[in-house]
Amino acid sequence: MRLPFAPLPLLLFVFVLGFLAAVVQIGVLTIAFDKLGLSAASAFALLLTSLLGSAVNLPLFAVSAERPAAEVVPPQLRRLLLVPAREFTGRTVIAVNVGGCLIPIAFSAYLLGHNPLPLLQVLTAVAGVAAISRLVSRPIPGLGIGMPMFVAPIGAALISMALNADASAPLAYISGTLGVLIGADLLRLNDMRRFGTPFASIGGAGTFDGIFLTGIVAVLLA
Repeated sequence: MRLPFAPLPLLLFVFVLGFLAAVVQIGVLTIAFDKLGLSAASAFALLLTSLLGSAVNLPLFAVSAERPAAEVVPPQLRRLLLVPAREFTGRTVIAVNVGGCLIPIAFSAYLLGHNPLPLLQVLTAVAGVAAISRLVSRPIPGLGIGMPMFVAPIGAALISMALNADASAPLAYISGTLGVLIGADLLRLNDMRRFGTPFASIGGAGTFDGIFLTGIVAVLLA
């Protein structure tokens, strides 16, 4: 009998959910979100919605793309990374990831509305992190955009503390998440034509981890 769900993704989801709950309770992430004015319950709700939203991609448009010369992701690695095999037809559908793009943008807007941050400082910090993300990110054919985990959050924290030490935490989150989205995704839209994949998601795949870690680590460092 065929199960209505894949056991491995379900087990991974349960494990990650339990891990996040434990981390919030012991206070590691609570410290970060406390700097942003969130309670432990609100922090867990944000993490949960981000995790669930990471599985939701909203298609925006399609672009013509190059066909890969060969299979760029080995079948074993594709199964491990839970990357579905889709037939490539010469076009790549560009989508936006809810958990890795829309929720960070919405939370950044919330922080902007609750913190008196000068617009020039916000724009400067976002531009700085975007430049760093564009520089260190690399397109990975068949998968998406990859980048070192801690470069962007360290950059966001340093820039935010230099611009506004009193409000460095919200500025670090805003500049970190939006900077990675702009630098590693939006500024690399043209690179998506060379992925050789029928589907690419803004804020999804490799950059979801980068955006998530950037927001948390940048706040902890700020």
